[in-house]
Amino acid sequence: MTIMVTMLACVHRVEKDRFGRDSYPGGMNQVESRPLRYFVAVAEELNFTRAAERLGIASPALSRAVSALEADLGVRLFERSTRRVALTEVGVELLVEARTALGALDAATERARRSARVRGGKLVLAVKADVEGGLLEEVLSRYDAEQPSVPLEVVFTGWREQPALVRSGEADVTIVVEPFDTEGLDSEPLLSEPQLLALPADHPLAGRHGIHLTDLEAEHHPAAPGSHVYVPRGGGLPPFGDLTQMLRQIELGRMLALLPASVAERNTRSQLEWRPVVDAPPATFAVAWPERSSSLSVAAFVRIALAVAADRTRITNDRSRTAHP
Repeated sequence: MTIMVTMLACVHRVEKDRFGRDSYPGGMNQVESRPLRYFVAVAEELNFTRAAERLGIASPALSRAVSALEADLGVRLFERSTRRVALTEVGVELLVEARTALGALDAATERARRSARVRGGKLVLAVKADVEGGLLEEVLSRYDAEQPSVPLEVVFTGWREQPALVRSGEADVTIVVEPFDTEGLDSEPLLSEPQLLALPADHPLAGRHGIHLTDLEAEHHPAAPGSHVYVPRGGGLPPFGDLTQMLRQIELGRMLALLPASVAERNTRSQLEWRPVVDAPPATFAVAWPERSSSLSVAAFVRIALAVAADRTRITNDRSRTAHP
């Protein structure tokens, strides 16, 4: 589309100094992306003063920069009046494209930096604390033994944040529960385990056995399509940033959640009950990394994670056969 082609030309435009040479004050990434970053700030704030404060520049300079961008593109991006600022139809379209372009630019830059650090540096694993299938300790132990030249750093994340960190280059690899956003990632399943329903100790379902999803959905609905989190009908999803906060919201009766059995084993709480749900799908853990990655350290981590998971599955199956001859 014409606007996208012109926009990309703006992204790659550089400033000239007074001698006519290409000038990159502040670094190439900031200068090349500056017009779009200014536009996005105004589009998100819909207020030039707030956007200028956010960007750390003067409001008149921001206004001139946005006007210059509109002139370059040959379109109006904002409807301005003394009382309000609003995006035009073209501005709404450009905001989507600009966020994509800036995200790709930032991710490419960070991946390059991460790649340089991994060579002789360190490998960064993004993982949600307690949500790794009980694999983390053994994986770390084997990795440290086999790859001592590239230390492994563990970064604990918020809920469902891991794939984005790998895509952005802030992490090199992750262990995550399926389903997750696989865009730009390669992945391999590690192991599956039952899910248990976390609910308040005084909830009507807490004393029942043989719970089905229909029982759960009688008075609750998924927070989003396919979500493992359920909220009371007519209610919204309460805020939480990590597993501890999530479990506290469950204890308060604000929500219920289907979580992997390994999470239940590590989180016994007096005000919380864990109950099996007969027809709940299993939780599958996977290891994920950037597609087309050429990192030997990432390849070693994936191989070790798969081996540890295979050993864990074999032990679990042996125990099951022994318990039920």
